[in-house]
Amino acid sequence: MRPPTQLTDEDLLVSDDPEAFGVFYDRHIRGLLGYFARRTNDPEVAADLAAETFASALVARRRFRRAGAPAGAWLYTIAARRLADFHRKGSVDARVRRSLQMERRPLTDDDARTILLLADDTATTMLADLPADQRLAVTAYVVDDRSYGEVAGEVQVSEAVVRQRVSRGLRSLRRRMGGGT
Repeated sequence: MRPPTQLTDEDLLVSDDPEAFGVFYDRHIRGLLGYFARRTNDPEVAADLAAETFASALVARRRFRRAGAPAGAWLYTIAARRLADFHRKGSVDARVRRSLQMERRPLTDDDARTILLLADDTATTMLADLPADQRLAVTAYVVDDRSYGEVAGEVQVSEAVVRQRVSRGLRSLRRRMGGGT
């Protein structure tokens, strides 16, 4: 059996290995924090919403079906619901976190700065302008800090193809930022 770090997001969600959800969390926490920070402009709220989203995902993961939306889309559907609840109620509903007995950790100033950096629309916009295959590869390898092998396994191409997509995507980003080739 492959180690959890080499499994696809879908495999991680349906796995009985307790470490699997932790790997799924590690893959998506930065993106989710950025998503919430861009929409709330508040690092504390972004952290709370991310915690609520993962708590909800942990509870609901047995209902995830491979035949449906990809695992990342499934997670962001939960995130969108948590965000809508926040906007409707004006506060984060910590009910799921409490039911799982998850403690709320206070954010440090460094944590808050990092979350706000994740919300930087310039980087998001620049990534969005890349072709889809390059955007996925750059995001997975650079932003999510995943290995070439993990990414290759998930998108079912060779590591060499992933390396080429990352290289081309980064070269394109450098050109746009005035950094040459």
